[in-house]
Formats: sequence, structure tokens, C-alpha cells
Amino acid sequence: MGAAPGRAISLRVCTYNIHKGFSQFNRRMVVHELRERLRSLEVDLVFLQEVQGLHMGHANRHPNWPAPPQHEFLAEEVWGQFAYGGNAVYDHGHHGNAILSRFPIVSSSNQDVSDHRFERRGLLHCEVQLPDLAAPVHCVCAHLGLMAGSRRRQMEALAERMERYAGAAPLIIAGDFNDWRNHADRVLARRLGLNEVFDDGRSGPARTFPSTTPVLRLDRIYVRGFRVRHAQVHCGMPWSQISDHSALTADLEPAG
Repeated sequence: MGAAPGRAISLRVCTYNIHKGFSQFNRRMVVHELRERLRSLEVDLVFLQEVQGLHMGHANRHPNWPAPPQHEFLAEEVWGQFAYGGNAVYDHGHHGNAILSRFPIVSSSNQDVSDHRFERRGLLHCEVQLPDLAAPVHCVCAHLGLMAGSRRRQMEALAERMERYAGAAPLIIAGDFNDWRNHADRVLARRLGLNEVFDDGRSGPARTFPSTTPVLRLDRIYVRGFRVRHAQVHCGMPWSQISDHSALTADLEPAG
């Protein structure tokens, strides 16, 4: 990101469900390939889901398993700021959501929105200070549940949190919504004044799953206070060798 004097600030963001660093059906450990592909996108903010914060068994089975937590390994030398929210905690480790940023993260919190004990979910909420903007941008990385009732309650919790803490500030909500029926537009977009970066009023959000040949519209980037200059789905080869989800990117600029 950056802008010369007199030019509008631009911001490039990405959301990606990284499947805990394993390829589709857990055939291969792909953390190193994942890091290179993420870096090739040249984004400023990365919203990641299914990030393995700790797994004590993988290091024994995979000689090149990174020593740091996945979000730290992926961020190294590129994204100087990062935040992680562990949602699913088990005897041998934990996983959750992460946000990587080129710019200062001035606050971070993780809200547990799990609907039942078999599916742990959370909302990672950060405030990111962009250059030349007076107020921080509120950023939320979300991974919603598989059941429709769970998703509805989690979206209500997300809307309530943003109404309480973000007010009318610029807002980016990105992640894996598991929302193939597109109910998020009714619950989130209208209530919070958000726009989905691919939704032009005709086609709706992008198809992102499975990454080989996407059919379902599961992954989203919602924005408020930004204009969308360009949005892209990263699917097929080589992305389909890394995760079962497609990565999404969007180029944004402040609306005001």
C-alpha cells in the first residue's frame, strides 16, 4: 500500500481459509508453498482462517514443519504486525483465525461465538491504523459455522459487536462465511451498511469452493467506507494444490 502526494490511498486485502497448512483431503503439508503464494499477491492485510497456532504432533511427522505458530511463520519479514485468535483448543494444540498487516494493529480481541461444543468459532477483531487516515479501520476475520442456525446467531453477534465498537468507522469483514444461500447480505450488509466486493447487484459474491472448480459462494470480503477498484478469485492451479478454498483479493481506496 502507499500513495504519492495528491494520490488516493490504496489498500490491497486478501482472505483465505488455509486448511491448517495442508492440501485438500490432507494429502500434503503445504505451509511453505502457502507462504510463497501469499507473498506473490503483494497484499497489505491478510485475513486467514483455520490457522494452526499449535500442533505438537505435526513437528514429529513433518521434518520441515515450522517452529513458530503458522501466523508468525507466514508473516515473517513481510507483515510486521499480526494477531491470532485461537478458537478450537484440544490436548495437542489449537487453531483459529489470524490477521496479518503491514500497518500497526492498535488493538486486538477475539470473541467466542461458538454455538455448540463440536464446532468452535470466533471473531478476531482488530483496529488497524492506515497512513493518512485519522481513525483506525476496524477489521474482522470470521469463520462461521456449518449449520444455518449457528451462522445466523454468529452474524447477529458480529453485527452487534460492530454497532457497539465500530460505530460508523471504516470497516472490513472477511473470511469463510459458509453461507452458500447468501443470508449474510440480509443480516450483515444491510444492518451495517456493508458492500461485498464482488456483488454488483446481479451475480452476488464469488464462487470459491472447491478451489479446483468453484461452485459454492463461501468466502467473502465485506467493506464499508471503501470503493472497490478490483476483486479477484485465485483458484485452479496452483491454488487448488494448497487449500480446498480459493483465495480472494480486493483492491480498495477510501470512499471519502
